[in-house]
Order: sequence, then structure tokens, then C-alpha cells
Amino acid sequence: MLDSDGKADLHRYLQDARDALLWKLEGLSEYDVRRPLVPSGTNLLGLVKHVTAVELGYFGDTFGRPSADQMPWDESDPMSDMFAFPEESRESLTGLYRRTWAHSDATIDALPLDAIGHVPWWPANQNQVTLHHALVRVATETSRHAGHADLVRELIDGAIGQTISRPNLPPGDQPWWQAHHDRVAQAARQAAHPSQPGPLALTRDRHRRSLPPGRVPARP
Repeated sequence: MLDSDGKADLHRYLQDARDALLWKLEGLSEYDVRRPLVPSGTNLLGLVKHVTAVELGYFGDTFGRPSADQMPWDESDPMSDMFAFPEESRESLTGLYRRTWAHSDATIDALPLDAIGHVPWWPANQNQVTLHHALVRVATETSRHAGHADLVRELIDGAIGQTISRPNLPPGDQPWWQAHHDRVAQAARQAAHPSQPGPLALTRDRHRRSLPPGRVPARP
């Protein structure tokens, strides 16, 4: 039976998601890391800003360990942490994220998983939380937003993969991915309109038409 360290496992997955999220900004212009690619306004630098605020709250204030760095919060604008203002540079926000996760890591290292904290923005009679809960919550949320970043980056320049050293995808070239895309699209059309022949049926039909009169095709 393998030994398992629950805290180390959760911490590792959190760090993997952090690294993946920041990597999605690499090589892009100032405009591209900020611009929204979907109607909800999701953008790469805004995702970094948001998860920074999440960590400051759950691993700082919740456990009575506030960071020297604080994220300005505009109560009148609930989306103010989801995009970068013009005066907020990429370097300042990614630097703040790295300092924040160092502060979070100190909290994670210092406290046991059953340590009790209180989430300031939850209702007073329901705001008690363990470090274990906070770790699961933040690792899950960061991974979710790293997935958002995957799609936003692909929309910007077609770049895909989990990390530069571990893409976690088949090593296909552009024609390979286009063929895969077309296959998925065809499967979707066939599922939506089952009366229409799929690729296999069309191939068989073409084969039959190419046979001499009276010749019966072999059964596959």
C-alpha cells in the first residue's frame, strides 16, 4: 500500500494549477493577456488577478494570517478582480500572485489540515472552515480557472498544452488536429441528425458505386 500525505498531495495539485495558469501568459502581448475572448469578459490576466484575491482571502485572512500585500477591492464593482485596469501592469499582477502563493504556502506549511479558520465574507454563523477545506477549495478553483485559460489562449494564437514540459496532449501537427476537429464535428452532426449517413456509411456507399455491375461488396 502506498503512503499518502494528504496535505502534500493537495498542495502539489494547487501548485501545478498555479504554474499552468501563469504559463498561459508567456509570449503574449500586453493586449492579448488582457483582452476578453468570450461574452462574459474572461481574460488571462484577469484570471491571475482573481485567483490572487482568492488565495489572499482563504490562506491569509481566514486563518488570521493577513498578507502584507492586499488586493484593492471595489465593493461597487463585483467584477473588479476579473480584469486588469490599465494602470495595473502584467509584471505587478504576476509578481503579486507569486508573493501571494508564497504567503499561502507558509500558512499551509505552518498549520495542520484540521486547523480552524473563519472566512470573513461568509455568514458569521456559517464561516468556520478547516485548512483541508480551504486547500481543496482553492486547488479546485485554480484548476478550473487554468482550464479557462487553456481555452482563452487557444483562441488567441492556437497554443495548447498543460505546461511547456508536460503538454498532456497527443503530439499532432496542424493537419492532424484539423482532422480530429473535423471528425468531432461530423460526429456531432450525425448525433443531431441520425437519419443522415455518417462517414462510415458514406465510405461504404462510395465503395459500392465503384464496383462493377453485379459485384457484391465484401462484408466488413
